[in-house]
Amino acid sequence: MLDLHRLMLLREVKLRGSMTAAARELSYSHSAISQQLAQLERETGVVLLERVGRNVQLTTAGEELVRNTHAIMAAVERAESDLATSHRHPRGVLRVAAFATISRNVLPTAMVELAQTHPGIEIRLRLAAPEAAAVLLTSRQVDAVLTDTYPGVEQFSSGGLHVTTLGTDPVRGYLPDPSSDGDIERVRDVRWTMEPSSAASAQWAVRVCRERGFEPLIAHESTDLLFHVRMVERGLAAAFLPDMAVREFSSGLVPSNWLPTDQHRSMHLVVREGSEGHPATVAFRVAVMNALRVFGH
Repeated sequence: MLDLHRLMLLREVKLRGSMTAAARELSYSHSAISQQLAQLERETGVVLLERVGRNVQLTTAGEELVRNTHAIMAAVERAESDLATSHRHPRGVLRVAAFATISRNVLPTAMVELAQTHPGIEIRLRLAAPEAAAVLLTSRQVDAVLTDTYPGVEQFSSGGLHVTTLGTDPVRGYLPDPSSDGDIERVRDVRWTMEPSSAASAQWAVRVCRERGFEPLIAHESTDLLFHVRMVERGLAAAFLPDMAVREFSSGLVPSNWLPTDQHRSMHLVVREGSEGHPATVAFRVAVMNALRVFGH
């Protein structure tokens, strides 16, 4: 019989991209993981990893085994969820990773509701960029992730995840000088502030600008949306801002009518497949959706 722990180690190598990164994340030595995966190869009778330069990558058989591991872990999650329903009231610790704006604006309201309706559930929150959330979830460092996606940008590439869309948040473009609105020649020279280029929001924003006929001059990069808001307010840079952030930080910004006004980001609750029916997860999802409605989402 295959060892579940070794299967999870193989999946961790897949998620992290290297044996070294997996060892570092799990606080294992490189040799310990190497020995465990060598034993897994002996158990399966096939080669699961192959060396490429100074690194290793999964073989076709290794990739297939990881896909099967997702299914195995989903069955384990489902069994745990079924057992949890035997309790009269939902209880336990739910570890949640979430992006900053929803953490500040929505989660406190949701957590107050949970404390009143399900006092046996304890939420433990950590901030996490959407791009890192799926890895945290799949590696079982958190139990649920609140994340966002932008049109046309793929994000949930990891298998074994269950995604529930909770709502949408309009995203609008703001120019530092409103008088340049609609003047393509002046807009071409505007400096922009965006999130780092690896972020889905930045990839989406660049594509929107190109579709409007210009290449954005990205002068500033920051994950802090308050910085974006202040740069626009001071007339120093343009930015695409979600309504949730604008309502939180500013009341005087006026969006551009020339840049697209019908765009939005979607907000999701992501859990490991099989755990979507866990009573604590269900209660948390309901509380977050109620809180989003309070904020008009």
